[in-house]
Amino acid sequence: MLKKFNIRKVLDGLTASSSSGTASPQPGTNQNDVIQETLQSEHFQLCKTVRHGFPYQPSSMAFDPVQKILAIGTQSGAVRLFGRAGVECYCQHDSGAAVIQLQFLVNEGALVSALADDSVHLWNLRQKQPAILHTLKFNRERITFCHLPFQSKWLYIGTEKGNIHIVNVESFTLSGYVIMWNKAIELSSKSHPGPVVHISDNPMDEGKILIGFECGTVVLWDLKCKKADYRYNHDEAIHSVAWHHEGKQFTCSHSDGTLTTWNVRVPAKPTITITPHGKQPKDGKKPEPCKPILKVEYKTTRAGDAFVVMSGGLSYDTGCRRSCLTVMHGKSTAVLEMDYPIVDFLTLCETPYPNDFQEPYAVVVLLEKDLVVIDLEQIGYPIFENPYPLSIHESPVTCVEYFADCPPELIPALYSVGSRQKRQGYSKKEWPISGGNWGQGTLSYPEIIVTGHADGSIKFWDASAIMLQVLYKLKTAKVFEKALKGGKEEKPSTEIVDEDPFAIQTLSWCPESRMLCVAGVSAHVIIYRFSKQEMTTEVVQLLEVRMQGELNDVDSPDPAGDHPPTPSTPVPPSSSSPTQEGEPSEAQPFTSDDRPRDNVPCLKVRSAPLKQSPGYQVELVIQLVWVSGEPPQQITSLAVSSSDGLVVFGNSSGLAVVDYLQKSLLLNMSTSELYSPSDPYQRQPRSPRKTRQPSGALSDNSDGNNVSEEKSNKSPTSVKSKSRRFSKTVANDFAKMSKKISSPTEQKTGLEERVRQQHSNTLPYKRCFCCMKEGKESRSLLYVHRTLSVPDVNAKDSLFSRSRSSSVTSIERESREAISSFHFSESFPRKTDSSPSPSLWLGTTQGTVLVLSLSLPPTGDQRLQQPVGVSSCGTLVRLKGGILTMAFLDSLGAVLHPSYEPWSEPNAPDEEKTRRRRPASPPPTQEGQDSQYAVVCSEKQAKVVGLPSQSCFFKHNITESSFVLRADVVQMAAGLCLACFCANGHIMTLSLPSLRPLLDVNYLPLTDMRIARTFCFSNLGQALYLTSPTEIQRITYSQETCDNLQEMMGELFTPLETPEAPNRGFFKGLFGGGAQSLDREDLFGETAAGKASRSLAQHIPGPQGMEGMKGAASGVVGDLARARIALDERGQKLGELEDRTAAMMASADSFSKHAHDMMLKYKDKKWYQL
Repeated sequence: MLKKFNIRKVLDGLTASSSSGTASPQPGTNQNDVIQETLQSEHFQLCKTVRHGFPYQPSSMAFDPVQKILAIGTQSGAVRLFGRAGVECYCQHDSGAAVIQLQFLVNEGALVSALADDSVHLWNLRQKQPAILHTLKFNRERITFCHLPFQSKWLYIGTEKGNIHIVNVESFTLSGYVIMWNKAIELSSKSHPGPVVHISDNPMDEGKILIGFECGTVVLWDLKCKKADYRYNHDEAIHSVAWHHEGKQFTCSHSDGTLTTWNVRVPAKPTITITPHGKQPKDGKKPEPCKPILKVEYKTTRAGDAFVVMSGGLSYDTGCRRSCLTVMHGKSTAVLEMDYPIVDFLTLCETPYPNDFQEPYAVVVLLEKDLVVIDLEQIGYPIFENPYPLSIHESPVTCVEYFADCPPELIPALYSVGSRQKRQGYSKKEWPISGGNWGQGTLSYPEIIVTGHADGSIKFWDASAIMLQVLYKLKTAKVFEKALKGGKEEKPSTEIVDEDPFAIQTLSWCPESRMLCVAGVSAHVIIYRFSKQEMTTEVVQLLEVRMQGELNDVDSPDPAGDHPPTPSTPVPPSSSSPTQEGEPSEAQPFTSDDRPRDNVPCLKVRSAPLKQSPGYQVELVIQLVWVSGEPPQQITSLAVSSSDGLVVFGNSSGLAVVDYLQKSLLLNMSTSELYSPSDPYQRQPRSPRKTRQPSGALSDNSDGNNVSEEKSNKSPTSVKSKSRRFSKTVANDFAKMSKKISSPTEQKTGLEERVRQQHSNTLPYKRCFCCMKEGKESRSLLYVHRTLSVPDVNAKDSLFSRSRSSSVTSIERESREAISSFHFSESFPRKTDSSPSPSLWLGTTQGTVLVLSLSLPPTGDQRLQQPVGVSSCGTLVRLKGGILTMAFLDSLGAVLHPSYEPWSEPNAPDEEKTRRRRPASPPPTQEGQDSQYAVVCSEKQAKVVGLPSQSCFFKHNITESSFVLRADVVQMAAGLCLACFCANGHIMTLSLPSLRPLLDVNYLPLTDMRIARTFCFSNLGQALYLTSPTEIQRITYSQETCDNLQEMMGELFTPLETPEAPNRGFFKGLFGGGAQSLDREDLFGETAAGKASRSLAQHIPGPQGMEGMKGAASGVVGDLARARIALDERGQKLGELEDRTAAMMASADSFSKHAHDMMLKYKDKKWYQL
């Protein structure tokens, strides 16, 4: 939906409106003169571009059989329009009320929507972004059903009171013609018939309409005579009515699972009554009642039996609990099971005329979470392959990343391996919803969206040119053994989450090298390489990491309480197979013999050979293990460097650096140990509390409800909560904000109660030793301070859990510091460095940026044999709030991308393997000046620091009252900027390196935590977020993209000729057996029917008039549409003129004939004989 905002343009250098400041350059240098900033406020504008995914909570559906456009309405007032693949559009009603019904003006480029707030709207589809032309708001009656006859401008609206009102869709005014319920039913009836549930006109006689009332009464109403011709009464409530195309019979579906077929002229009783899924008793009694048949459609064919399609009606004792669609054709009955409940269905037919043989060819079934199209013309009723990106929510989305301006060869590579994953058995016919035309925009570059899901799958999507198409799906769960359920000898589960143990928590992807690193909720990290060749891995490489708390905070396993730093004992194979799920499947801190669970990972890596298809293949699996009955903490930050061959991950206790080439652990230490002894920001790692409570005691909460972390992550929606941590400095800000916003809709309501019930088995501390195990080789013990992150599930901001300990003292809470971000770079780790070297920069939740220097062996065999050196260089800078992102600029202000190893086939022969390391471009150096700038952004402020001098050149306080949720350094077409999304809904951009405000728009108040955890920026002014559990909303903050958006969007309306009406035939025309037309204008117009009551409904004109509908389309298609309309009008006028001329000629001939007859009659008579 194209929605532009009034952008507050910020003048260059003007900082009075925000609490920003810039640090002065160092004496003797003038850094600002060196870098010429090209980005200005005029380069930015914010607007929505496109929405992808399945419409969330659908409620209604309509189809234009000529334009072949599908419309879906939702419970939140949204309307999604679908044409051919790549043609889709999103519209939104301002009221947000549920869309209860949709009706196309067939082949007119217009759509009528009826909402639950009793308003009716007319949408213009002749423009790229549909708009409302008219609105009619009913005041005294509630709308229950609408019907718009084909090629009619009069809309019938049924109400809850049982009345029917008629609306002129051209002017959107009410007619004075009203069908009152008390006139429709029999006068002898004393009860109200209930709401109107159906309206339709007789296919063969437009002057007769069929009205269905909820109580079971159906009335055939004569519009001309204003009376009921026939009344059909049934004991069971009616859900839907369907005409037979010849207009002599109709079929009703009822609440007891029966179908009744009535002859129009025989109202006494139905001619046929069947219960399609009822058991027929032998004694001739009525069949047992079944579930209601919610909808039925009766479609005829010219060459065979009719199709009867219905939803519902199954027997109550049927074992199948799924929703089903039943297709009856002749003597065959097919019951098609659906994965989700059916919302609505439509049968697609060859003709739009209701009085002709329908010739159905497909059924569109709208489910609660899917859209299915069934082919009626092939045996077995196969489904069509859906070309729309509606499977985003196939498993709940837990994380999203957006990559714009990717390497051009990446999308074809992913598509080639993903094309082999397509399912078989689809219909061989083309997708029947094929309307509209693609956009003509030329502004396109490779874009990829990566989504992580609760079942452990990762999907790669081609997002180029505002379209979306799945490229490749990776299933990370294949690396692990499947859980065995129902076995007799089940061991207690070691999983730290009850549901979705493979859920993706965060990922790091290098598009250039195609290296992928994934972290899951079960404290596991998987490293993947991309290969075009299939391979079988005999043994999956595994690296287990054992972590434990500080020496004085750990219970000793031996009576002496001594912890000598001796090498740990290798874990026997039997102790690392904990994946059998017990009943209940909660994480047990003790084994069956009451010993604390120890040295056991949360998941068991499969021991059998793993066949790996072309695509992403496992290189290494890293797992954190249980220690003394305590599960490992979840991983919150992750980064991969293909040029260095390293992966780094962190959580609330510290970080670990792994060499995935040598399959070894290089560094494993707490955050506090990274500070140098003389560091002014050093934090004491020891808690002031010398004593600890007994195991299993309740602490940390005044009400005695201590919630442990492993019990709090039960739903897929809480997975991503760990991957974005926020510092203590913004905890109070968020607590205040959380009182005003609602909790996520997808969060499970029973989470708090389940956590309390299972709390008794948890321990108040997480204490672990840290070691590494590779095969049978063990390394020396490394003491690491460990913290516990305990989200408060009673707060609405539970998705934003802070890193805190389980101690009751605030001093100890502040002593905990988690890693929040990483960045690999060729930079200057120390002030004394004269040339850049490989380094790892890490940010913490306390706002500190620490630096690690990396010493890499030479490439080749030495890289695989010699160890990688890692040394701490102390603190670079300190900011308010947790660190969110870091980037590096050269002396000219261009971004320095991390170096990477260009992709090469990993399964190629050894002689072809050469490790090519692409270094970052060396920055130009000048004597006495910094040659790099480090850009650091936290939850509160941003700073630009010169390197190697480590002097702060620029500083900007982004927000005081709120905090930043996501920040990224992005490359625009005209330069670099820092993009920020705040919790108060503001989207801001700052220039680099001077941090001048360029854009500040109050875009979207944070009403849903899903937005906060999925919002991400990308290059060239692109961003996206998950606006609902099933939909991705893409936005742009680039003026250039906004200017080109209209050209990029597809056309919904295409000028097409309406098919010819069916031929009436000679005898039908002679004896009046064909369809009877009706001049509705004479009946419903103001002249005949008068004016409607003003208090009944209020007319609200839209931003455009009816002229806008006829000429609002842009481009060539719009010109064609206008030309067609003009030709139609001209042809109509010429036709009328020709008719009048013919009538005048006929009148003249008649006059001439009569004159001639008179002349002959009186020719020979005298005057006195006259």
